[in-house]
Amino acid sequence: MPILTILDETASGSILRRLELEITQETLTVRELITQRVHDEVTAYNAQQSGTFQGLVQPTESERTLNGFRLRPHQLIDAEQQVYRALEAFQQNRFFVLVNERQAESLDEQVWLGAGATASFIKLTPLVGG
Repeated sequence: MPILTILDETASGSILRRLELEITQETLTVRELITQRVHDEVTAYNAQQSGTFQGLVQPTESERTLNGFRLRPHQLIDAEQQVYRALEAFQQNRFFVLVNERQAESLDEQVWLGAGATASFIKLTPLVGG
């Protein structure tokens, strides 16, 4: 299966995390890309339950930490709820997605993810007092 490199970045271009996602087809919608990424993150966390979840969006009932989100011991994350939260965050411009250095405009936009493709998830932070 082809591997897609995903980068989590700040608005200033700092790379927060790099991960690889196995994809089954060369074109996906942005919705499908986000859904697959979130499902993979949740599945990996639920299998290990390391206490710190490093994912696209913050799970309910978690505490933000320097390197992710801390959950109670043995607390599983609901993948469908996380997908919903991630799709909602995209629509509310809390992050945006660049695929092959081109910004995706909508969840239904088709993007090419063939060999050598990259996807960057740029997390935006709200301004304090603004």
